[in-house]
Amino acid sequence: MTGPGPLTSVRILELAALGPGPFAVGLLADCGADVIRIDRLDDVGPTKEREPIAPMRGRRSIAIDLKSTDGVGIVLDLVRRVDALVEGYRPGVAERLGIGPEVCQHLNPHLVYGRGTGWGQHGPLAPAAGHDLNYLALSGALHTFGPGEGLPSWPLNLLGDYAAGGMLFAFGLLAALIEVRNGGSGQIVDAAMVDGLSLLMTRIHDRRAIGAWDDRRGFNLEDGGAPFYNVYETADSKYLAVGAVEAKFYSALIQCLDLDPESLPAQHDRNAWPTQKALFAERFASRPQAEWVRIASGTDACITPVLPLGEVAQHPHHIERESFFEVGSVLIPRPAPRFSNYPNEQLRPPSDPGDSTDVILQELGYARVKIEKLHGERVVA
Repeated sequence: MTGPGPLTSVRILELAALGPGPFAVGLLADCGADVIRIDRLDDVGPTKEREPIAPMRGRRSIAIDLKSTDGVGIVLDLVRRVDALVEGYRPGVAERLGIGPEVCQHLNPHLVYGRGTGWGQHGPLAPAAGHDLNYLALSGALHTFGPGEGLPSWPLNLLGDYAAGGMLFAFGLLAALIEVRNGGSGQIVDAAMVDGLSLLMTRIHDRRAIGAWDDRRGFNLEDGGAPFYNVYETADSKYLAVGAVEAKFYSALIQCLDLDPESLPAQHDRNAWPTQKALFAERFASRPQAEWVRIASGTDACITPVLPLGEVAQHPHHIERESFFEVGSVLIPRPAPRFSNYPNEQLRPPSDPGDSTDVILQELGYARVKIEKLHGERVVA
C-alpha cells in the first residue's frame, strides 16, 4: 500500500475534516508517510459521493463512530502507534470527544498533535465559522487583489486553504516531527489559515513600511499597476501574462513588442504607467496568442500564455516533465517537489471511507469475534 519516499517511516492518524488538514496530510502521504484516515460511518457505502481523488490519495481508511466509547477506544489504540495526529475541528470539539491533545499525549508523549483551523485555537474568532475568503479579508490580503476600480477579487481558495493553510501546516508538522526524532517531546501544532496568510504578506508589509507600497489597488508593481507585470488580451481573445520586471527582461519585452526604447519613459516612472499599459495593450491586441508565444520563444521577455485548465497538461513543458497523471477521466498534478532518490514515484490510489477498517483493526490485535461485534454495534463500518 505504501509507496517509497523520504517519509516512509512516519505514521500519521488523520481525523476526517475539511480545510487545510487533508491537503497537508496529502503532501506527507505523497512523500511516503503511512496515513490512516478516520472517516465517519455516514460516509461509508457505494452511494456516497467520494471526496476528490487528489486530496484523498495515499491513505487507508477506517470508519469509526467517534461518539461511542468503543470508537474512542479504537482511536486511542491507534494514537499509541503513530507519530502524529491531525484534526481540523473547531476548538474544544476533540476534547469533548475524548481525543484531545492532553489525553492523546498522555498515552503517547512523543505524539505531534496537529490542529488545522481558520482562526486558530484562541482569540475572539476562534470558535466562529469561516472560509478562505474570510481569512483573506482579515489578513489584509484580500484588499490587495483586483483592479484599481471596483471590488476586490480573490485567487480561488488557493492561498488560504492550500498555501497558508495546508502547506504551512505540513511544514509545521514536519518541524515538530524532526524535533521528536532529535530527542524532543511531542507538542501541539496550531496551524491557523489567518496566521499563514499574514505570514505570506510579510514582503508587502515590509514594502509598505518603507513607502514602496500604495494601499490603493492597481498602483503597485505586483497588483496590476505596472505595464511590464500584467495580463493582456490578444487578437484572438486569449491572454498573455507578462512578468518582465528586471531591466534586462524589460529590454527583451520592448524588443518583442518592436518598440523604440528611446521613445518610452523610464521603466519605473509610475506616472507614465497608465499610458504605457495602454500602448502595450494595443500592441498585444494586434496579434494572436500563438504568434506572440512564437515571437517571445527563446527570449527573456517573460511572456507566457494564460492557459485554461483544459489545455494545461498539453503544454510541451508539462509533457516533458510528466507533470500530470490521468486517473480515469481525472487529471491529477504530480506530487511536488521531486526527490532524486525516488525518481519513479507512482501516484497512490485514493481510499474509499472504511476500505481498510478490518485490516487496521487486525493490525491493532483485535480478534475476529471482536471486529464482528464492533460492526454489529455500528461502532465501525
